[in-house]
Amino acid sequence: MILSCRNIKKSFGTDEILNNITFTLEEKEKAAIIGVNGAGKSTLFKIITGELSCDEGDIIISNNTTIGYFSQNLEIDSNKTIYNELLSVFQDIIEIENRLREIEIEMSKTEGEKLDFLMKQYSALSSELESKNGYEYKSRVRGVIKGLGFTEDEYNKPINHLSGGQKTRIALGKLLLSNPDILLLDEPTNHLDIESIQWLEEYLKAYMGSIMLITHDRYFIDKISEKIIEIENKKSKIYNGSYSFYAKKKEEDRQIQLNHYISQQKEIKHQEEVITKLRSFNREKSIKRAESREKALKKIELVEKPENLPEKMRLKIVPKKESGYDVLSIDNLKKSFDDKTLFENISFNIKKGEKTALIGPNGVGKTTLFRIIMNQTIYDSGNVKLGSNVKIGYYDQEHQNLSKDKTIFDEISDEFPYLKNEEIRNTLAAFMFTGDNVFKSISSLSGGEKGRVALAKIMLSNANFLILDEPTNHLDINSKEILEDVIKNYEGTCLYISHDRYFINNTAEKIIELNKTYSNTILGNYDYYLEKKSESKADVNNNENVLLESDNKKDWQRKKEEQSIKRKKENDIKKIETDIEKIETEINEADYMLTLEEVYTNHFKSKEIFDKKTELEKKLTLLYEKWEDLSS
Repeated sequence: MILSCRNIKKSFGTDEILNNITFTLEEKEKAAIIGVNGAGKSTLFKIITGELSCDEGDIIISNNTTIGYFSQNLEIDSNKTIYNELLSVFQDIIEIENRLREIEIEMSKTEGEKLDFLMKQYSALSSELESKNGYEYKSRVRGVIKGLGFTEDEYNKPINHLSGGQKTRIALGKLLLSNPDILLLDEPTNHLDIESIQWLEEYLKAYMGSIMLITHDRYFIDKISEKIIEIENKKSKIYNGSYSFYAKKKEEDRQIQLNHYISQQKEIKHQEEVITKLRSFNREKSIKRAESREKALKKIELVEKPENLPEKMRLKIVPKKESGYDVLSIDNLKKSFDDKTLFENISFNIKKGEKTALIGPNGVGKTTLFRIIMNQTIYDSGNVKLGSNVKIGYYDQEHQNLSKDKTIFDEISDEFPYLKNEEIRNTLAAFMFTGDNVFKSISSLSGGEKGRVALAKIMLSNANFLILDEPTNHLDINSKEILEDVIKNYEGTCLYISHDRYFINNTAEKIIELNKTYSNTILGNYDYYLEKKSESKADVNNNENVLLESDNKKDWQRKKEEQSIKRKKENDIKKIETDIEKIETEINEADYMLTLEEVYTNHFKSKEIFDKKTELEKKLTLLYEKWEDLSS
């Protein structure tokens, strides 16, 4: 056990947030905290780190345990470059390296007893460097930078020139490199595209410490977590398994609890009726029997009625006007900004009724493509054609089509005055707004609730082609499941951008992968897309296959030559990296030899090894220079 939370309670004023939160985290265990927005997940993390105190309960952490905490929207404020900022995590190693270089210079000018002293000092520092994995920290930094979605030409970009999302990624990178015993990660996949999320999954799966994470990314949880800690109605419950196991087990447990509750309520009602009847006889024996039953009834341990039971959407949403079979056709589309190509060679079709996910790395132009489809942005070349009777309903991340000063009900009734109150309530109920909740003000809603209102408006409009830009952003898991039901029950056509692979798996029938120089269409969900990707030889072959279909042979030849040059450069870089690793290993071995008593007490032997190490370090310096030249 590395961390234990026992009976944690926390309130803010009269508002109780957590009550009786109890769980343990073992060494190397990976757990996810699940709960709706506002359940107290982030508050729990802050209590564990000591940022907040709990009202009752105990936090027990093993001795000498280090904790690294990544909070939502954490940003780095620095004048350093990306590379140097991440490199600063290893300042202690850098100082050891610098001291080793100083000793090496001193040893080259010294002999006798002073040399023996320096050799021992050198040996001790080398051992310390090895224990800290000091021979691989630069490659770790480069790996994290690349994994978090930064390109090589951004290594020397100053931190203060980055966007907020990029600064958050740097903060995450620094935390990962610091390698604490326990990682507390609050929404670590925010600001990451799918490629970076996949990299982070692999990094965390291989992480040797313990991990607790808060995320609404169910696919991410499935890949990493072996324990689910659910916070619901202020209490905790443990499920040992993945998210998929948790979701299934929770539904089963709730149904069992509901059945027990209903059965118990029937029995209680029956006993109350018997007691009433016995008392009505007004006999001494009957009254005693009634009192005996009343005592037994009071001793019954009541089964709680399960709250927040997930409701499946029952409303079929049918567009008021049908579109033609061909909804959207895009052929050889190209878009540039300031002479810089955003994307080109983009071709795909959308047919009536299809649910399609548009995926691709950040910055590739997915939102720009949506604006082109809606005729809000001009394009350089190619063709974009909407089919007959196609009416677009657009969902943007900022929900700009909502009036903050209105209630949910008024927002709908003012937009669609011809709808009866019952029709409005039925529609809102499909989006989980029931009872007096429909009279909540828009300004008081969470991001997820606003998203559901915006979707309800789109569904009630004349739209038959939904274009949704990151509809799952800021949604908790319950809200995502509601949205999944909405899309699956929608009888129109839907094209959406999302990084939520679980959501894509549950809703998409087609995947369109957008890249700078091509688009790729896969008929199937996200898992099938991954399967087809793994069968593909390389992204380069995909590029060439798409280009081969182009009528422009000269353009294809130019692209092929560029790809050939790129492949050669990548191969050269890979070879140098292999050589670097080999030489670093040899230097490591030399350092180890210098720590051996039979070596450092033998002047000739130690000098031979030291000279060899000096030559290796010269070669390593040259290789670093070559690597930097090729990577620039």
